[in-house]
Amino acid sequence: MKLRFTKMHGLGNDFIIIDCRRRAIKNPSQVVKKLSRRRFAVGFDQAILLKGSRRADFRMEIYNNDGGRVEMCGNGIRCLASYIWKRGIRKKSPLEIETPAGIIRPEKAGKLIKVDMGSPVTKGRLIPVRSDEAVISRPFRVKDRTLKITCVSMGNPHCVIFVKDVDGFPVTEFGPIIERAKFFPKRTNVEFVEIMSRKRLKMRVWERGSGETLACGTGASAAAVAAHLNGLADRSVTVRLRGGNLKIHWSSKKNRVYMTGPAEEVFEGTVEI
Repeated sequence: MKLRFTKMHGLGNDFIIIDCRRRAIKNPSQVVKKLSRRRFAVGFDQAILLKGSRRADFRMEIYNNDGGRVEMCGNGIRCLASYIWKRGIRKKSPLEIETPAGIIRPEKAGKLIKVDMGSPVTKGRLIPVRSDEAVISRPFRVKDRTLKITCVSMGNPHCVIFVKDVDGFPVTEFGPIIERAKFFPKRTNVEFVEIMSRKRLKMRVWERGSGETLACGTGASAAAVAAHLNGLADRSVTVRLRGGNLKIHWSSKKNRVYMTGPAEEVFEGTVEI
């Protein structure tokens, strides 16, 4: 079977987008895991399947490169919206896209795309973490260090850790340990954040099921929320990731997080599966 796909990225966080509205993929987890291998196949952080929806304009299914399903992806939904608009599948803005995290609404913002990411969740069991209370600056032992963690859900779980030098921090050593710690029943994404000022954050991210990626939209949103909850930043910040910048605003009136950033198409292709 030949599979058509489009390769896209949001700040270096890369995806393949597959239109499954008329043709389903059997065993998508296995297909994604096979195609995600860099140097041996297409290579990507996540795969996004475009499907029809009875509740919204479209439905988005997201798979990490290990084949696991995830609830939401901020960079991915910008890429999917751009894919839809560029091909004239639907011209309206904002779009309504159904995800396991709810209906998300990306809209055009000049050359960028703005996404209403919804309201952050800080109640422990709803993130989920193994705590009934909010987890804000909580000591957390990892190997020989005690780190302070703040946990937020942006439709998917995030553990935010503030560090003095994010470029020098051993993200690839601590990220996988924290991701799979028992405190996180569904595993977690891990954000390591350096406070540059009240309006600028620098971040590296260890994504659940994908490893370190160049950017993460839900992670940047969670980091901005966590920074404000800890009194370290304002509600509007620029988050500098290894792949570029995202603008994040946490509205005090609506209690909703808005993310603005780019989406780029790289190429189209066909692969045998």
